[in-house]
Amino acid sequence: MANDAFYERIGQELAEIDAQGLTKRERVLLSPQGSQVRVATPNGERDVLNLCANNYLGLASDARVIDAAIRATRDWGAGLASVRFICGTQLPHKQLEAQIADYLGFEDAILFAAAFDANGAVFEPLFGPEDSIVSDSLNHASLIDGIRLAKARRYRFATNDMAALEEALQQARREGSGQILIVTDGVFSMDGTVANLAAIADLAERYGALTLVDDCHATGFLGEGGRGSAAFRGVEGRIDIVTGTFGKALGGAMGGFVAARRPLVELLRQRGRPYLFSNALAPSVCGAAAAAIDIARSDEGEKLRTQLTANATRFRAGLEGLGFTLLPGEHPIIPVMLHDAPRAVALAERLLDHGVYVTAFSFPVVPKGLARIRTQMSAAFTSEQVDRAVAAFGAAGRELGIVA
Repeated sequence: MANDAFYERIGQELAEIDAQGLTKRERVLLSPQGSQVRVATPNGERDVLNLCANNYLGLASDARVIDAAIRATRDWGAGLASVRFICGTQLPHKQLEAQIADYLGFEDAILFAAAFDANGAVFEPLFGPEDSIVSDSLNHASLIDGIRLAKARRYRFATNDMAALEEALQQARREGSGQILIVTDGVFSMDGTVANLAAIADLAERYGALTLVDDCHATGFLGEGGRGSAAFRGVEGRIDIVTGTFGKALGGAMGGFVAARRPLVELLRQRGRPYLFSNALAPSVCGAAAAAIDIARSDEGEKLRTQLTANATRFRAGLEGLGFTLLPGEHPIIPVMLHDAPRAVALAERLLDHGVYVTAFSFPVVPKGLARIRTQMSAAFTSEQVDRAVAAFGAAGRELGIVA
């Protein structure tokens, strides 16, 4: 057939990916998300500790969050069968927008079907050919793709390198930029590094730039009240735009948002393509996210954040005591560095034998030579579960000769 060569090429590329140990395989969960999950394996079903979810506050299977999702479905239906501006906006959408904006200290917010869509929508309508976007080199793929859609000039700076950022800002000014926007992850998801937002805010003010922070791995659990990386770095009120998700700490379902001043949000309602051409967020997601925000803002949320910090500290100390190489950090993302992709995959598979579910990350998700197992702690873990996970790492690491 005429197209056989095309499919042969695809097959060859898949074979090359597999030969390099880079094939990403999905495991099927047979239970709700939690600190312990049931997974399907070639040898049957297994109950394992889950160290690779973004379920930071442990709310993904919280009964109150589930009940809120069910109530919203009963009251408002399964979905809107339409985009927002046609006939797809309901009261839960407006309430959730107001709720997340108030939580994070902004005038308004706009919802999207996913955080990827939020980052895909925010740049193109706001920044034109006369403007410049200065982006951290390790920003999330959704930020990179969103920036590519804008006609603005693009500059990059090395991660958290403030001297490099200033050089880029100076170059943008020399080249006659109109509005400049600095873009960074609040927390870099593969490393767990928190952005130096105090220095970024200072530079933004010095050069008349705006700031945008993707806070997907911070909202709900980092900083005072769980208000994210800006609160953690003491710069609340100095960040202009925050993008985030309800798919991690705030319920674990899906959906993204942009929070900012009201005129900016209103322009996104008029021109943001993922907003204009995607179905409205399902009522169940709105209900679940609203319940999760209420918990995150409560005294219980503070207790969950305290437990999360204690669990992460305990787990990190345990792995370091065994001799594993970890990236330093102050976040519940704790990367275990293996550098070699097949070695990372082997450790992940051996850990499953020991009752711990983790995922190996390699190129193109992380740079070549920096393969790792990214572990993520949750407030849902007990101290006994944390210790059991550490013991499994020790046993698997010794069997593979990674630690002594």
